[in-house]
Amino acid sequence: MRTFRIFFNTIRSMSLKKIMRLLSLVLPHPVFAVLSFYATLKAYSIAQRKFPDTASTNGIGNSFRHALWCCFILMYCCKVSSPEKALDFCKRITDLHEELFPNKLLETKMDLHNNKIGMDYFMEMLEGVHRQFFEKSFFINGLEKKMKDAKILKDTDDDFEGFLVYLDEK
Repeated sequence: MRTFRIFFNTIRSMSLKKIMRLLSLVLPHPVFAVLSFYATLKAYSIAQRKFPDTASTNGIGNSFRHALWCCFILMYCCKVSSPEKALDFCKRITDLHEELFPNKLLETKMDLHNNKIGMDYFMEMLEGVHRQFFEKSFFINGLEKKMKDAKILKDTDDDFEGFLVYLDEK
């Protein structure tokens, strides 16, 4: 129930223009929209359980959550469509999320970067596993390993291609 209250309050806080932007993306793709919402709930709950102190901040748990979120969107959407269509939708919906709920510049760069890491990680794994056989644990374990090499993002010019990034919150 708490999740739906958060969702309702989030939608209620959006301007009409933002709601229209969101609807223009999700209405043509209702199945992807539902699967993405489910992926959001799953990624958020897993990240909160594994990283209760940093999943909702700009710390390492947040980087894990964003990458996992993209992996889950792709995993669920690939079960009903092609990887190319799923990837296009995933990029558009996660970019739109950053646009609709803007952060500071460095936080936005971090989120978009970690979203890309998640998408790239899924596409890498796609070569070795048929898309119908993906499981959540594939991504959770793989991203936890990637977290060991995560980098601290200090400037918008930093480029940590291939690494998860997070902000130092000290």
